[in-house]
Amino acid sequence: MKLNFSEEVSGALHFDRPVVALESTVIAHGLPYPQNIETAYKLERIIREKGVTPATIAVFDGEITVGLNDDQLETLATAPDVRKVSIRDLPIALAKKLNGATTVAATSFIAHAAGIKVFATGGIGGVHRGNDSDVSADLPELARTPIVVVCSGAKIVLDLHATREWLETYGVSVLGWKCDEMPAFYSVSSSLGVDESVENAAEAAKIIKARDDLGLKSAVLVTVPVPDEFAIDPVELEEILSEALDLATTRNKHGKEITPFLLAQMAEKSKGKTLAANIALLENNARVAAGIALALG
Repeated sequence: MKLNFSEEVSGALHFDRPVVALESTVIAHGLPYPQNIETAYKLERIIREKGVTPATIAVFDGEITVGLNDDQLETLATAPDVRKVSIRDLPIALAKKLNGATTVAATSFIAHAAGIKVFATGGIGGVHRGNDSDVSADLPELARTPIVVVCSGAKIVLDLHATREWLETYGVSVLGWKCDEMPAFYSVSSSLGVDESVENAAEAAKIIKARDDLGLKSAVLVTVPVPDEFAIDPVELEEILSEALDLATTRNKHGKEITPFLLAQMAEKSKGKTLAANIALLENNARVAAGIALALG
């Protein structure tokens, strides 16, 4: 598989310096403009300030790119024709020479192939509400790719209980970053337990290295609660989500459209509270991921 590396990322990997991968779907489809480009730059800056190299991943003109320049980030943030690229879309994007923003699944696959150990994102995909057979491609990729994914749990628009059960069944270790419950994206608590709580990057790194020593091929999920000052009450959140789900049904939103639509509607109905929480957890997760990358060496 051909990968195009930026000089910064290539140098870091060559000299075995810590790198943190970042997905690009959040830029192209997850956040509105200009918050998307501002957040993209901020995440990379946070990681660099920790002494770690950021590697935002995307597809440009049919070529997988690991580490983006300013023009590429601007294209993701503003171009109307950036395709959302999961695993099934990668061969299409490459063959048709498309521009594509990579999901958690595609970013995990590419980051691992590039030799990057740690990946920071907002929330993973999961099992969809009301349809246990509708499972995001993120989950099977996490079950077969030995990477570390730092996130705030699964996106709140999903069935969190079914998603947690799926992760357990398929051997994905779920760690809680200074917490005993898997976070619920915009909310701190989901009432769903983690496999182990860790207090710092060194503790997380020991578990990750033990997985590698065992030769296990599944991801380790490090779940980090949204910062308290941005957390949204679960009852309020469920009311907002219920309204958004009803509107999605009315407008016949489905497939790739559904999650971005719901997140946008929730941001509008919450008067920006969910958007602020999303950005805050992305920034916090980038800090945690950089610390873990350093601890892994």
